[in-house]
Amino acid sequence: MGQKTLFFAGLLALTAATNAQAQSAQRSAERDLFAKIVEIPTVDGQPAEFKKLTALLSAEFRKAGITNVIVKDHDNTQTLIARWPAAKPSGKKPILLMAHMDVVAAKASDWKYPPFQFREEGGYYLGRGSNDNKAALTGIVLALQYLRAEKFEPTRDIIVLFTGDEETTGNGARRAANQWRDLIDAEYALNGDAGGGTVFPDGRVEGFGIQIAEKTYADFRMTAVNRGGHSSAPRPDNAIYALANALTAVERHRFPAMINDATRASFEMLAKGDSGQYGELLRRFLADPQDRETADLLEAMDPGSTRTRCVATMLSGGHAPNALPQKAEANVNCRIFPSVKIEDVRQQLQSLAGPDVTVSAIEGSQTPETAPSPMRDDILQAYRAAVGTRFPNAPVLPFQSAGATDGAFLRAAGIPVYGFGGLWGIVGQREGAHGLDERVWAEGFHGQIPIWMEMLRRVAGT
Repeated sequence: MGQKTLFFAGLLALTAATNAQAQSAQRSAERDLFAKIVEIPTVDGQPAEFKKLTALLSAEFRKAGITNVIVKDHDNTQTLIARWPAAKPSGKKPILLMAHMDVVAAKASDWKYPPFQFREEGGYYLGRGSNDNKAALTGIVLALQYLRAEKFEPTRDIIVLFTGDEETTGNGARRAANQWRDLIDAEYALNGDAGGGTVFPDGRVEGFGIQIAEKTYADFRMTAVNRGGHSSAPRPDNAIYALANALTAVERHRFPAMINDATRASFEMLAKGDSGQYGELLRRFLADPQDRETADLLEAMDPGSTRTRCVATMLSGGHAPNALPQKAEANVNCRIFPSVKIEDVRQQLQSLAGPDVTVSAIEGSQTPETAPSPMRDDILQAYRAAVGTRFPNAPVLPFQSAGATDGAFLRAAGIPVYGFGGLWGIVGQREGAHGLDERVWAEGFHGQIPIWMEMLRRVAGT
């Protein structure tokens, strides 16, 4: 080998080593920021913790030169709104990026390790909120920082909306959609709390989802009251028995099967790629959504996909062990199929409960009743291209989520919302959102950032 060849070989090796060091340092910095964000316990009723997080996030935005950052104090929490003005205005309305800062409370004694102690184990990052929704929130911040660093010049404003009560009241999104509309008004929103993908352990991609619809969330209170008495002289009109019978009726009830543009699009794409029993059920359901037997079988395999579902989640009753109960109550949580009215569901529950139980809607628990956002080909193609930078030819499926998000409040106010995420997990692996030892796949966390960047280049660039 000649001296010139040796020189170039050595130069290539040095360049590769330098790039590897730079990538390692970048990954370490991303991890460190994520750890700081996860370790701030932003749970309901802790306004001081939200102030810590909004201060940290504001500083991160300002580091990147995004100085238009507004923090709103409200309802014992905070909401952050940041704006990156267009460098080359095209006249198009802004794009809104959404995530939420709050997390579900965690009982430390139930966890293997302290829930707000960030750690890494078996290829996962662990900590309460790591999956829902601080991974996407951190990914948005880092993507914007990197785009600024590479001198990206958006042709429309990019707005960020980080709320502090998505897991509870939704007041941040509700206020943003109405009271603060001038600060967040956009052509459409990309919601980091809905969307993302799954990958098989061998690296093959299963698919990525773009949420275009979500069910309505509503809690109902079932109440049975009675004059009570001594337990030595039981009567048939027992409040606990009446409530138990009502809950049994709810358990056994099947709401009618339904289909809409979101679920149809999802089922059609899934059916094309599945030659087994699930694919056959999908094809039969698409051919006849009123076929009750097929709908029930599909619902058993994919709960919540074909209808409204209601389930008892909390229970209380009685006042003494030696007295007949004077009152018994239960919370019934419903995830209501789009186009179905909350009041219609309440009336159905009342009919099931019978005359000895009163069913009332719990005010403030509901998300708005919304129709699916129209599936835009430009957004779908941009998502496919963005995911394709990591997973070429990955399927991207429009879908309807059973869970509720802040997106409902914006849809109700006329802003289309698309659940977008570059984050991915491993097929069949538990991630524990809202549960014990919540975690997020580390490769998915870091890999989402280039996907967010490419998506923004395509929808907010030239």
